Amino acid sequence: MEANGKNSSGPLAVVARWLALLGPGLVTGAADDDPSGIFTYSQAGAQFGLTQLWTLLFMLPLMIAVQEMCARIAIATHKGITAVIKEHYSKAWLYSIVGLLMIANTINLGVDLGAMAEAARLIVPLPRVLAVVGFGVVAVAFQILVPYRSYAPLLKILTVSLFTYFATCVIVTHGWKTVLRATFVPQMHFNFEFLMLIVGLLGTTISPYMFFWQASQEREEEVKARRPKNAPKRPLLQHMRVDTAIGMVFSELTAWCIMLTTAEVLNANGVTDISSAAQAASALQPLVHNFAHAGKIAEIFFAAGILGTGALAVPIFAATSSYALSELLGWKASLALKYSQAKRFYSVIVAGTLIGMSLNMIGVNPVKALVYTAVLNGVAAVPMIFLLIRITANKKIMGNCVSGRLGSTFSWLAFAGMAAAAVLTVYAAIKGGS
Repeated sequence: MEANGKNSSGPLAVVARWLALLGPGLVTGAADDDPSGIFTYSQAGAQFGLTQLWTLLFMLPLMIAVQEMCARIAIATHKGITAVIKEHYSKAWLYSIVGLLMIANTINLGVDLGAMAEAARLIVPLPRVLAVVGFGVVAVAFQILVPYRSYAPLLKILTVSLFTYFATCVIVTHGWKTVLRATFVPQMHFNFEFLMLIVGLLGTTISPYMFFWQASQEREEEVKARRPKNAPKRPLLQHMRVDTAIGMVFSELTAWCIMLTTAEVLNANGVTDISSAAQAASALQPLVHNFAHAGKIAEIFFAAGILGTGALAVPIFAATSSYALSELLGWKASLALKYSQAKRFYSVIVAGTLIGMSLNMIGVNPVKALVYTAVLNGVAAVPMIFLLIRITANKKIMGNCVSGRLGSTFSWLAFAGMAAAAVLTVYAAIKGGS
């Protein structure tokens, strides 16, 4: 016991030290289970039962390696990814990567707003267009008027409802040996639907927006802490690894529970295609089946999860695009700045949100669009990962912060796996149509 009466090695002190390590990696991991992710994992469980559970375990080290690369770039260079590409690579690479990111982010943002509207309609029967516009306006207003760091913790409270999947999968799962076998032993079917959904799982798990978001937030952490550029990098890299690993493990464990729950509840009862929020929400009914109005309670839990993760992710989609474009054009860029200090940065956020909102006016089923958006992410991530590997292996750019052998190996595996899945999906589509 110290003289001041505080035990610096007690359990509370240990917890405090661990919490101090958590930052951009944890937020990125939480945002990864956005509405697109929830519906993609749900569709995988409903359509193919347990046969795609293994993908989540095998993606985890790849996901950690890729996110570590992104954070490592920011720590080593004190810049975002776009600024590094602009300084060291050709304009073809620069414009291609920023263009892919902005297209994928805008579509992601739009379909997430649509999913939030569908989820809200499970509770209050609002017109869908009104709900989309309302969520879009609120998202923009919060980003402009309130610092993101101030309201993100409040949004995370809503995502606690995702823990209902943890409880439900424990209740409904009886054949745990079969589940563990499906988790650790890969099963493959070389048809278009199976392969397309694997690309979607890869895309919603290892997503382009996560690359740029974590790098941007690591850079802002540096600015906030006012660390000099010549500060020792090793402690920062160690903290980043812990933060990133915890965030990604949380993300994948949540995804595993969602897929397992929908496999045991929906697929086992003949529901193999999710086309509405109500269908997806029905996977949670076993948790509350003893209560009156169990169906409505399940829908409320599901809606809270979609609204919480959507409200956390939509600002990230808009801001990530704006960070990239601002770095490309040399504008001031930070969610910590007021609107008057970074008007062009916030204008891009507004424009991206408006375009995303407008995508919901063309009559596309938002639940189906979420899965296809995940597939788009999976394809777009392939060239981005290749360039990230090149950057983090370049001693001229990274100095002593170049990626280690293990991280590089898993990053190359992520690139190869995502590229192969995309190529096989195209091949299966062509073969199936011939």
